[in-house]
Amino acid sequence: MYKSALRAYTSKRIEEIERGDILVGIPCYNNEKTIAHVIQMVTHGLNKHFKSTKNIILIADGGSTDDTREVAKEFEIKPWQEKIVSIYRGPAGKGSAVRSILEAAARLEVRACAIVDSDIRSITSDWIKYLIEPILEKGYHFVAPIYSRHKYDGTITNNIVYNLTRALYGKRIRQPIGGDFAFSKEVVAFYISQPVWETDVARFGIDVWMTTQAITHQFKICQANLGVKIHDAKDPADHLAPMFRQVIWTLFSLMEENEEYWTKVKGSVSVQTFGFDKFMEPEPINIDIDNLVYKFKMGFKQFGAFWKDVLDPASYKAVKEAFRASNKRFNLPLETWVKILYELAATFHYWPLNRRKLLDLMTPLYHGRVASFIRESWDMNSQEAEQLVEKQAQAFEDQKEYLIQIWFQKKDNLKKLKLL
Repeated sequence: MYKSALRAYTSKRIEEIERGDILVGIPCYNNEKTIAHVIQMVTHGLNKHFKSTKNIILIADGGSTDDTREVAKEFEIKPWQEKIVSIYRGPAGKGSAVRSILEAAARLEVRACAIVDSDIRSITSDWIKYLIEPILEKGYHFVAPIYSRHKYDGTITNNIVYNLTRALYGKRIRQPIGGDFAFSKEVVAFYISQPVWETDVARFGIDVWMTTQAITHQFKICQANLGVKIHDAKDPADHLAPMFRQVIWTLFSLMEENEEYWTKVKGSVSVQTFGFDKFMEPEPINIDIDNLVYKFKMGFKQFGAFWKDVLDPASYKAVKEAFRASNKRFNLPLETWVKILYELAATFHYWPLNRRKLLDLMTPLYHGRVASFIRESWDMNSQEAEQLVEKQAQAFEDQKEYLIQIWFQKKDNLKKLKLL
């Protein structure tokens, strides 16, 4: 157990600064190639848009083994701004970095705190304005990001997180795990007080946790359109299976925690959006659809018998048909994907032991749905593909009663199959 994510030397620097108006935190780990550009845009943004306020930039490092901290220390910010380069304390992961930033913001009694990712190559000085202005000038408590992203960037958000967050909690927050947020001092104090910082939720899903908490505790929420997002995107066939398991774990854990809230929510509403008012086509992302289909089919061979037990008969039938289809005709239908995620959520809810293994067994189904999304959107530009994402989100809303039904009945079904 530990009482603070801030080390002694960081606390001393905070005492020297005493107070501030705005704090911008940059969580980082082995980002020596991008950290200087991010700091440059932050210091320029604060100088351009908030020069009359007392501003602090905090780099919260996770013990980088490259020169991230050295680059951050050497980069010169505006002389009337303060900079702190710190190694946070606590479990490895972004959650501990965020905790250290929030603690610093609380001690400095800032009026607005923003967090920006350290690997963003497309960040501009205006991002700082778009994130912080709604807090300082419009009375909002929580600002989530919207980006212009390539249609195959953010497959977990497009196929899972946006859909579930919108259907469960009734707010159309497009990027619940976007990584770039802003908070009022009330939200900062609330987050710090929560008993989450040494849990797996904080380690693997801090972004969606913060978004969900902002919704369920009735904070005033808006979105900031930041324009194009260009970062170190990854091919979902090769890199995103661990992220799938981590994000799904957090989403399902939050469903259990907030059951009384989301079971009463019907439909969804949009939230106010500020910032950039144009869509710019992002740079393309290479993606290997055949590899995705291969991983789905290998998963069916290994886990198909288990899927048959866990899924409803119609969903399993569609999964089996997808397995038998050629790569060119491969399709895991949207309606099936909605039911698969809802069945998985209900199964997770009652699964007594080794939940991580359960998610491992279901990961190939995610590969299959992403492959189908790629097939459907192949000839679309990113803006056209966005309409497909909205169609998916609406399908999750439309079938929410199915989720509520199986959420309370799944235990009996699993017992009959002797899976519990």
